[in-house]
Amino acid sequence: MSLTTTISTNTTVVATPEQVSSDLAGESVILNLKTGMYFGLNEVGASIWNLLQQPRSVKDICDQILDQYEVESDQCEQDVLRLLNELVESDLIEIKDVATA
Repeated sequence: MSLTTTISTNTTVVATPEQVSSDLAGESVILNLKTGMYFGLNEVGASIWNLLQQPRSVKDICDQILDQYEVESDQCEQDVLRLLNELVESDLIEIKDVATA
């Protein structure tokens, strides 16, 4: 992705249609159909990926992860934002709405 877009907790994101993914013992493997590149996710990343199958705000994703895993709120937000930025750069998710806070 050539444009630099800042993802915040108010941003809405969703998985792109140009990918296929598979669950492998609680982890996920995603294939970008445009580039042929694979992307692997651990258990927590796979949980986030499952949430991304429908448009969701980053705040909603963080709230869901906080409910499922024992993690501090600030750390959760940092980790989710880091993963989402990697997924945007890999063209695996789309930013649907950038809300200003």
